[in-house]
Amino acid sequence: MKEQILTCLSPGYPWKEQLQCFLEVDSTNDRLKQLAAQGAPHGTVLIADRQTGGHGRRGRTFLSPAGMGIYLSILLRPDCAPGELMHLTCATAIAMCGAVEQAAGFRPGIKWTNDLVYGRKKLGGILTELGLTSQGKVDFAIIGIGINCCQREDDFAPEIREIAGSLAMASGQEISRAKVAAAMMEALEKMDAALLTKKDAMLAQYRRDCITIGREISLLRGDQVRHGRALDVDDNGALVVAFADGSVEAVNSGEVSVRGMYGYL
Repeated sequence: MKEQILTCLSPGYPWKEQLQCFLEVDSTNDRLKQLAAQGAPHGTVLIADRQTGGHGRRGRTFLSPAGMGIYLSILLRPDCAPGELMHLTCATAIAMCGAVEQAAGFRPGIKWTNDLVYGRKKLGGILTELGLTSQGKVDFAIIGIGINCCQREDDFAPEIREIAGSLAMASGQEISRAKVAAAMMEALEKMDAALLTKKDAMLAQYRRDCITIGREISLLRGDQVRHGRALDVDDNGALVVAFADGSVEAVNSGEVSVRGMYGYL
């Protein structure tokens, strides 16, 4: 698959030599963390045809069957403090919306904070992880992205068919995984170039793409469930929620469900 992806990349893409492709890994994020500790350079990209231990936020499993999706992780080494990367997941999400639009012909939405969605179905997810130096600065940022590309409804297990979708299902056309991977890589390179200088513009685009804003939501933290309405996304990427008790809070942790999606009625 590597040669197919390289063929789809633009001639000026700067990180071609840092692309590594695998038939199978446990997790591209976990493998890339090992390489980061060994000194792998900024712009290193791992892509697996299949993951045996793919995972997302809160330790949830991300199913990664062979021949069906793109399972990609990228290593960045920004020279900054961790607080300057509060918007990293948001920046990645809009970059991936742009990549899907380029490769598949439609722009997905974002369910706060890190799900790519179309209609009521999840197309993919994002997991960002930071490593810090002994001085507390960012040593590396690893961004993992899984996007369902070629699945049809019957390819998903019965228990997730109502909530899972793919680019092929959403677009009604055959999808080139190599084209999707190349678009993702190019979008991430452009995002990296603007990450520390165009935060406001990125968050403005995130608000336009985020389907959670204006919707009824529930927030789960431990055993506590609170209901409210999502008002906005703040300048750090937190979800601003007006709760039923009249309070307004910026939410940056917990599990947010959106009414009408993923079985939440």
